[in-house]
This record gives sequence, structure tokens and C-alpha cells, in this order.
Amino acid sequence: MGTITRTLANNITTAGRIAASGITNTSISAVTDLPSGAELNDSFQLISSQTASSSASISFTSGLDDTYDVYCFRYFDIHPETDAKNFLVDFSADGGSNYNLNKQTTLFQAQHAEADNDSSLSYNTSGDLQNTTGGVNLERFLGADADQAASGELYLYSPDSTTFAKYFKSITVIAERNDYAQIGFIGGYVNSTSAINAVKFEMSSGDIDSGTIKLFGIRNVGIGGI
Repeated sequence: MGTITRTLANNITTAGRIAASGITNTSISAVTDLPSGAELNDSFQLISSQTASSSASISFTSGLDDTYDVYCFRYFDIHPETDAKNFLVDFSADGGSNYNLNKQTTLFQAQHAEADNDSSLSYNTSGDLQNTTGGVNLERFLGADADQAASGELYLYSPDSTTFAKYFKSITVIAERNDYAQIGFIGGYVNSTSAINAVKFEMSSGDIDSGTIKLFGIRNVGIGGI
């Protein structure tokens, strides 16, 4: 038995796993130094986080550049100040000074009443955008009861591109104003070849009473679900 084979065999547990004692910088793990660019954490790299407190909007004006090919905004327990308003996102090419770029979107929703007397799956023609300015509806008619909120995620692809439109998609689940569980799926693009460097979240009217939004860069764009 060769030295390498014997060393490896001596460090395999009865369960067939490599023991920590058999892992060094020159073998497989217990690695104390990694090659440049390599990381032990997962593909989602937290860039920044913001929490609303009766906020007119939440804006991310830094962290969107050519570092990552894909960016993800994850929003948690977004609670509106005012009942039956829409949760919106918009995009800027001048650091947040203006949010006036045209967007083209598509939106469909599924919903189910708490009373179990109604459910539906449909395309929402009144919630999409037809190559126009204005905020993108991530979800519509959020409830403002104490236990109602919205959560979900938005993916933005290659915001630094100056060749193509900027593509995005989102999935958002809410407690709807009339006590429905509702999920919205939206996709589309910012119809501009300018680099996107700022993103703003807000309600169609009134403040975001509470909630947290986190911005992640995605290192491995080949992972499933992106």
C-alpha cells in the first residue's frame, strides 16, 4: 500500500467519512488558506441590509456594479402603513437621482381565500407595465392588519451591462387585504442599455411601516433556481 493511500485509509472513519485529522492545507479541508477568490460560505454574498421604520421608501444606491452577474433582493415581513396598496420596485441609472426608466413586465397571480370559498390563477393585465415609467408591481393590494405582510425575492441580472436591457424576475407572497393567501410572479426588463446602479422599494401610497430588505450578490450563477 502506497504512502498516500495508507494515510488516507488511516483517516477514514467507520462511517466512511474523512476524519478532521486527515484534512490539512495540502489535502482536502480544515483548510486555513484558500486560493484568491475562493470562499467557504455559500453562493449568496450579503452586500447590505436595510430595515424600514415608517419609511417612505428603501433605496439601495451602492453595491450594484460588475462584481456579480446576478443580484438578489430578499424582503421579509414588509408591512404597509395603508391597507390595499401595492408593493413596488423601481430602477435608476444615475445613482438614485431619477427613477424614470421604461419597464416592460408580465404578471400572474394565484390566490386562495382563508374562508376557502374562492381561489384563482390568472394573468393580471392591470398590474403589468407596457414599456412605461413607474414602479413595478411586485404584489398588489397588501393587507395592513397587524399580522399581514409581504415576503419574497427579486433577481436582477447583469445590471452593469451597457449592451442589453436589464432583466429581472420576482416571486412575492402576501396576506392580501381581503384575507387571501396570494403569490405573484413577475418578470420583465428595464428597457435601457444604461447600467443600473440604484434600486428603490416603496408602496404605491403611504409608508413602509416595517420590514427588512437585504441585497445579495450571487457568486455561482450556475446554481439551480436562478
